[in-house]
Amino acid sequence: MFIGEYNYLIDSKNRLGLPVKFRKQLLSGAVVTRGLESCLFLFPQKEWKKLASNISKMPISKAKNRAFGRLMLAGAMETKVDKQGRISLPDYLKKYADLKKKVVVAGVYDRLEIWDETKWKKYKQESEKDSSEIAEALEGLGI
Repeated sequence: MFIGEYNYLIDSKNRLGLPVKFRKQLLSGAVVTRGLESCLFLFPQKEWKKLASNISKMPISKAKNRAFGRLMLAGAMETKVDKQGRISLPDYLKKYADLKKKVVVAGVYDRLEIWDETKWKKYKQESEKDSSEIAEALEGLGI
């Protein structure tokens, strides 16, 4: 399970270090893709296969299903963690998430999210401000 927030820097070769405690889960391969709210999602290969399978089962007759499939699948790239615990980020994904040098790697259960540090701070402030409202909307889930 991935949890927590970690600050990192993207180097001049578009490499991003990952938290040491998560590297083992990503050693067998990972997939980085466009996420939601202008971040990137990084999935271990096993979790990526589950998501891709679920996407493939959505009826393609619905425009939103096709759009979501394209967002997740067409933008995806397989990656490996190097010996220093880094992954390479392609330019098109860096541009999508507007990643500069300072980023936040956030653990979100089955995936890591990669955020521009400024965008993360803004998103976090807004969601923390609305936390009671969000919790109330999730009441039906028993949370």
